[in-house]
Amino acid sequence: MYDGKIKSGIVQQPCMVNLCGRPATTASYRRNIMKKLQYTFKTDTLFKMLFVKYPELLRELVAELLGIPLESIETFTIKNPEMPPGNLGDKFCRLDINMTVNGQQVDLEVQVSNEGDCPERVMYYWAREFSSALLTGQGYSALPRTIVISIIDFALFECGEYHSFFQPLEVTRHTLLSDKMGFHFFELPKLPDDADQEDMLLLWLSLFKADTEEELERIKGMGVPVMSQAINAYYTITASSEFREKERLREKARHDEAQALYNARREAIIEIARNMKEMGIPFDQIFKATGMTQNEIEKL
Repeated sequence: MYDGKIKSGIVQQPCMVNLCGRPATTASYRRNIMKKLQYTFKTDTLFKMLFVKYPELLRELVAELLGIPLESIETFTIKNPEMPPGNLGDKFCRLDINMTVNGQQVDLEVQVSNEGDCPERVMYYWAREFSSALLTGQGYSALPRTIVISIIDFALFECGEYHSFFQPLEVTRHTLLSDKMGFHFFELPKLPDDADQEDMLLLWLSLFKADTEEELERIKGMGVPVMSQAINAYYTITASSEFREKERLREKARHDEAQALYNARREAIIEIARNMKEMGIPFDQIFKATGMTQNEIEKL
């Protein structure tokens, strides 16, 4: 039952919460006053650091993502806990979490932007993990089941469901070729606004979707212990100087990559303009094709 209490200006609703805070008459107003988070659970440095430092939270998250009971996890090991500062400045550095869960390999990653190659990238990650597990002298049957879990902040498939699971099947009989390959995709934009406190999978994913302090506080206000633990861990990590330095290096890498791409595009445009000028094409046509001013073109 709703008890009518208000805490810190937030209505406490113990059973059902609107995670986006959008009552019909005040939706746009509340969106405007919500305080944006500087870092979210989707921030790759935060994601990696938080769940490596709090493996018990990772264990609970993975159980929900795999759809298995928490108590069924007998062996659980993080295989790549390191975050070498020297690698954080590398634009090719991938901050995933690779685990062994009950003898199977599980790779968990977060993708924020859709670069058009998501399925291929995920299959590449799977192939790399799967093939590297074969030890010298072992037969192929000894290869472990390998699962890649991707939490993505964009819509990838033309369906209404936010969770998709893929395995290799025969196209007409739908016979499973092997259970050693599997791909989970969780599309955050497709999450429903309302989450019941009993739906732990949706609550975990709602943490990753949350972009404002109010959304985190509403989830915390539901009184689910593991959610409170995860949010408290979030604030502890984001307040640490260790995290701030790692994120500074990571942000520098993002900036350098963006600048490099801009310079490459600029050089390509200049080359096109130079070729058009040498061909005697009028300035107005070169401007339409490249966006360069007449003064810039004359200096070529």
